[in-house]
Amino acid sequence: MLTATVGNGSSADPSPVVTTGLPHSTAQRWWRDAVIYQVYVRSFLDSTGDGIGDLAGVRTGLPYLKKLGVDGVWLSPFYPSPQHDHGYDVADYCDVDPVYGDLAEFDGLVADAHRLGLKVLLDIVPNHCSSEHPWFRAALAEGPGGTSRSLFHFADGRGTDGELPPNNWRAMFGGPAWSRVTEPDGTPGQWYLHMFTPEQPDLNWRNPVVGDMFEKVLRFWLDRGVDGFRIDVAAGLYKHPELPDSPDPEADERTRDSVNPLAWNQPEVHQVWRDWRALCEEYTALDGRDRLLVGEVSVRTPREQAAYVRPDELHQAFFFHLLTARWDIDVFRTVISEALTDIAETGSTVTWVLNNHDQVRTVTRYATEPGGGPGAVSEATSGGEHGPARARAAALLMLALPGAAYVYQGEELGLPEVVDLPDDVLTDPIFHRTGSRRGVRDGCRVPLPWSGHASPFGFTKDAEAARPWLPQPEWFAEHSTERAVADTRSFWHLYREGLHLRRSLPQLGEGTLRWLDSPPQVLAFVRGDGLVCAINFGTDPVPAPVPGAPLLASGDCPEGTLPGSTAAWWITASDPR
Repeated sequence: MLTATVGNGSSADPSPVVTTGLPHSTAQRWWRDAVIYQVYVRSFLDSTGDGIGDLAGVRTGLPYLKKLGVDGVWLSPFYPSPQHDHGYDVADYCDVDPVYGDLAEFDGLVADAHRLGLKVLLDIVPNHCSSEHPWFRAALAEGPGGTSRSLFHFADGRGTDGELPPNNWRAMFGGPAWSRVTEPDGTPGQWYLHMFTPEQPDLNWRNPVVGDMFEKVLRFWLDRGVDGFRIDVAAGLYKHPELPDSPDPEADERTRDSVNPLAWNQPEVHQVWRDWRALCEEYTALDGRDRLLVGEVSVRTPREQAAYVRPDELHQAFFFHLLTARWDIDVFRTVISEALTDIAETGSTVTWVLNNHDQVRTVTRYATEPGGGPGAVSEATSGGEHGPARARAAALLMLALPGAAYVYQGEELGLPEVVDLPDDVLTDPIFHRTGSRRGVRDGCRVPLPWSGHASPFGFTKDAEAARPWLPQPEWFAEHSTERAVADTRSFWHLYREGLHLRRSLPQLGEGTLRWLDSPPQVLAFVRGDGLVCAINFGTDPVPAPVPGAPLLASGDCPEGTLPGSTAAWWITASDPR
């Protein structure tokens, strides 16, 4: 295994090298430097005219994604579900909800994707299921002491008559993390744990039956040809065995993140990922195709995240610290250096991400001074003065970094957040649980604009029969796929050019990163043999870090200069020092 070294990050130390990767025999695995496109199925493309995206719509859009240049797709949940959290409340893990299609349509999607050379990842939700899942219905019907109740976290309440929750935990989406049930005889009964909503009871992974069930689920989809899984709430699953009170019970609710140390990141969870990795290796041994496990791992530090991507656990874990980094050169440099150092020590590669279906869109997030961290919202139609430029620069930076990357649908169009959706159309359970719009995720989930000048912008095939499930603003016309593809200076062409260069230049993908000495507010590094990426975090233009070198890709960078909030790639005749 290669080791990683990094300098102290000061301007006086311009040449630290960060090395990532395994020996050559395993370094060529497709997932190690893949760029995966996240498809939020409900909002991608509607083939039936009901205003809701579906699997047939995804099939129709696959050539578009191939042309963009990504390596595969991650599909949001499409399983049967009452849709309290749009599919993250799963009622059946081995079928397709009729609103999205059926298994035959899914099989056709996988076949089409593979013909185009695209991988297919499914979103699996092992921390919780739907309150309409047969297991939970059986648990309610059996009453206290039933075997089905042991599949969940049922407990007696506190207080004289059990009228108080078993502990003081709060749910991430607002309110208590416990709900009391009415027993079969009609009396108030036990409480059950739900770290998100009452419609999403947490499964009890200390019962081995739960693990056995998910092994069957994984095999069901692997046998249908999928290339891997994105794992929801991968640091969850196990809770503290005694379910004690938390010293900061409102932490999850306050931060909208998995931070309660008694409910998340328990040590037992790592055995689950060892078991799942072994299962994937079993399938790989049959045909030589790697199956990927990528986790939604929300932990405090890169060092904690590294524990999840050890050689016998998850292949990847989303590196959210770049997503949450404010627009600041020192913050970005520190975050990138720590990621490459800590993750490289495991033999994995960093999995970079700037956005997903739970976050304010990048253009809007970066619009707020001084940097617009997650949750920041600015002018909806333009992203403010700095938002678009910073989003373009961040995209080019991400694509130049060693490792893999994930792109959320619509980011390649430069879509801003829709911040003015009326209350009566909001569907996010966060809003309905709290009454607050803080952290509400509908604004990044508005259906994509494909063509035309008015809603539904080509999203649904029958514009007269149905409206998109979330309303599209008029200004979406400025960001349609049709318009973006035709405009060579659009976000789409920036992404396409960057993706093409990632595949055509040996310096990109896996490899090394070495920081360069550079002017104030300019972050610059070299990849491989003389490929330089520089990003100007300031607002004033500066001379190009490598004068006279060919400009390969740019976030709006004229030859010889690097404007404010701009990133660019150059190739030099020799390694710059």
